[in-house]
Amino acid sequence: MDSRERFITATTELFRRQGYHATSMKQITAATGLPTGSLYHFFPGGKEQLAQAAVVTSGRVYCDLLELIWDGADSPADAVQAFFEGAAAVLEETDFIDPCPIGTIAREVASTNDALRISTTAVFDLWITTAAARLRAAGLGASVATDLATTFVGTVEGGFVLARASRDADRLRATGRHMRLLVQHTIDMATASDER
Repeated sequence: MDSRERFITATTELFRRQGYHATSMKQITAATGLPTGSLYHFFPGGKEQLAQAAVVTSGRVYCDLLELIWDGADSPADAVQAFFEGAAAVLEETDFIDPCPIGTIAREVASTNDALRISTTAVFDLWITTAAARLRAAGLGASVATDLATTFVGTVEGGFVLARASRDADRLRATGRHMRLLVQHTIDMATASDER
């Protein structure tokens, strides 16, 4: 792993544990063991630019994970539930540390930092677009697929908040079961409509 990647990885981990505002540049450099000058060499815009890189990198990793889960599932509904089940297991294994900093950062900066708000929105849009493409491949129209994908992403993020606040991963599993039913019902309705 090169120095730039080390900064992104350390930043992502710190954001997962304590959020954007509570993470200092000193903590980031300490976590990498690299000099502060090296951080500013790669990220002359400082913490905000580094945070943007962490958001984009994390967002891509989770998008790849979503596609991997989808590819391994028997149906879109199974893929959705498997995603929630996996997320719940990770929460339990990490003692409810946020596995993904995107939602945490979005909630922290939505009204205070437009650059980071835009970066988090771009990640959410990537996830929605990716899920919508899979749902379209399952036979849904573009508008319905996008709406359902948006609901999926919103439900994942909301499920994380509920599960972490209550320290109960079963709340995330419950939202996953109901999201699965919604996906299956929507696909069944589209299929029935096509058969008429």
